Amino acid sequence: MPRETLAQRVARLNATTWADDAKGLLDQVLNRQLLGKVAMVSSFGADSAVLLHLLAQVNRKAPVIFIDTQMLFAETLGYQRDLAAQFGLKDVRVVSVDELSLRRSDLWGNLHQASTDACCDLRKTQVLERALDGFEGWISGRKRHQASSRAALEWFEADPVHARIKINPLAYWGASDIAAYFEVHNLPRHPLIARGYPSIGCAPCTSAVKAGEDTRAGRWRGQDKEECGIHFVNGKWVRTAA
Repeated sequence: MPRETLAQRVARLNATTWADDAKGLLDQVLNRQLLGKVAMVSSFGADSAVLLHLLAQVNRKAPVIFIDTQMLFAETLGYQRDLAAQFGLKDVRVVSVDELSLRRSDLWGNLHQASTDACCDLRKTQVLERALDGFEGWISGRKRHQASSRAALEWFEADPVHARIKINPLAYWGASDIAAYFEVHNLPRHPLIARGYPSIGCAPCTSAVKAGEDTRAGRWRGQDKEECGIHFVNGKWVRTAA
């Protein structure tokens, strides 16, 4: 019998996996070995507290990978430490690009000015690829409502570059669901939210969002770019040259 392909496995999981909610899905993935060894990847950004809080209720010992690009806002670094302590997360892995790679590719820390794609690849994509070594899947906080490129997002998604499965427990949550969860559980907000940053990435490539703009309008403003390269749509990178 032919071995199931990654795409076939994802399709089967989306068609057959049953869970009451995001918490139930996390329980199946983290505690019931639905996919094997799985880690959560979190930016500790604007909405991250919701998924991290859910994970803490299901399995506080689950690995959480946090990519410190070394260009993050100071507020994000503080928020990461605060949430990890408050939620009692036992295995937060802070990973960054190694010094040798930085000296070779971004000695002066200005690669983002020439090519945001190259900078994201160096400081995020390559770092994540190494951090996920040994994992069969990883949990993402992406949601359908965030951008047009995410409108068809499912619970399970193929990550062809890493040959892994990506899990999106909050795929069907809307902005009102996120807001309600923050309120009901009295979760702390990222400090930059109050300053007009509904989506938060690296400091040089993130700006405040004006009323009426898309929540991700402040990410790589003025460029035809929607994703950093960590995420894919229909098996293809959502990235273009700067």
